[in-house]
Amino acid sequence: MIRASLKPVILACTLLAATTSWGRPPLPNEAHAVSVGTLNCTTSTCHGSVVPWEGSNVLQNEYTTWSRLDPHAKAYQVLLNEQSKKIAQRLGLKNGAQNAKECLDCHAHNPAQKFRGERFDITDGVTCEACHGPAEKWIKSHTVEGITHAENVKNGLFPSDNPRDQARMCLSCHMGSESKPMTHRIMGAGHPRISIELDTFNGIVPAHWKIDDDYRKRKGTPDSIKIWALGQGVAVEELLNHLLDPKRGRDGLFPELVLFDCHACHHPMSKDQYSARSGVGPGRIRLNDSNMLMMRALVSVVDAGNSKGFNDQISKLQAAVSGGQGDAMAEAKTLLGMVRSYNDQFEKRSFSNGDLQGVLKALINEASDGMYSDYAGAEQAYMAITSIATGMSKRGALNNSSEVNKRLAALRKLLANDEKYRASDFQKELVNLRNAAFVQAK
Repeated sequence: MIRASLKPVILACTLLAATTSWGRPPLPNEAHAVSVGTLNCTTSTCHGSVVPWEGSNVLQNEYTTWSRLDPHAKAYQVLLNEQSKKIAQRLGLKNGAQNAKECLDCHAHNPAQKFRGERFDITDGVTCEACHGPAEKWIKSHTVEGITHAENVKNGLFPSDNPRDQARMCLSCHMGSESKPMTHRIMGAGHPRISIELDTFNGIVPAHWKIDDDYRKRKGTPDSIKIWALGQGVAVEELLNHLLDPKRGRDGLFPELVLFDCHACHHPMSKDQYSARSGVGPGRIRLNDSNMLMMRALVSVVDAGNSKGFNDQISKLQAAVSGGQGDAMAEAKTLLGMVRSYNDQFEKRSFSNGDLQGVLKALINEASDGMYSDYAGAEQAYMAITSIATGMSKRGALNNSSEVNKRLAALRKLLANDEKYRASDFQKELVNLRNAAFVQAK
């Protein structure tokens, strides 16, 4: 199936306490352990082999794949280019982007000085320990014969195989988090627009693991649909956490504008693109609800009886934030509780073929309700539909894959330029996709 040809964008960021308030493991940048440095992983008998080892439970060329093919390995170097120099100048970063915490927290693994080992080198970029956690307490044990993955995690290895924790980790940079805040000021200074869909981006980054019997025994079988679902759910959680945070939720007199739909303001004045969806009137900016739209589709399948209540709560929040009736913070807290509850369900659920078909139909049919009037929502919908159609195809649950591929390619062309996006064209092409994927969608 076709995947989005989008390159991962590495973002911006601070160090927190080593525990979370709701029982999840600390993110790698928050862990209180020493980062020993990527150099410790580079030998040919560890993870630096040029080619995969035969008969080994792991490829043992993971470092080689990362250093040669993974954009994360070049993230620090991005801070040295002309665009980064301009951004740093505009933000008043006198020592340059390559020395600014705001930039290093996501363009590198940037632990506090006291947590840097002798071989640590920040110029390595987003390294092994940026995703797998500081290795001080697990680097020796993870090679011991018979030790389990759970024991390694207990020793500080970050459980990146867990979809919910993987989403927390990836989104902490690719969306921003409490410890790595992305702001409208950074965007206004010239940083590229932020967008991520976890399953799609997983498909872009070169794999440095193999899914075999040993992997399944230790970590279970990866479920791309669960990864997509929790990627969406965690993104909504983070947006609401940001909105509710008194330190991050405002920027002087204004709310933190990074939370809102970019194209509500950034479009030609001559372009008539008003949509009455979500109960937000003309001339008012709407929260970036692209991930909420994806969750609407999910909830309509996993909890159909309560989906109207979930949709109504999203509308209440939008109306309150845009200056209508209601207390925006109270509505955000209520929605956050609902989202966390659904994420608990997504984490435990095994998505059936019927689930996939239901979510795919819901995503396509959102267009008829005018839900993809903005580019961000359409972009998420395209990546979501592609991920789900791919999953269905792998399961043998999609009968017309060739025609669906053609329709996905046509959708992708409509998203080639965010400033030229036309919702009416996207909606028409979704009708073609619906006809290719289903005999009847409603």
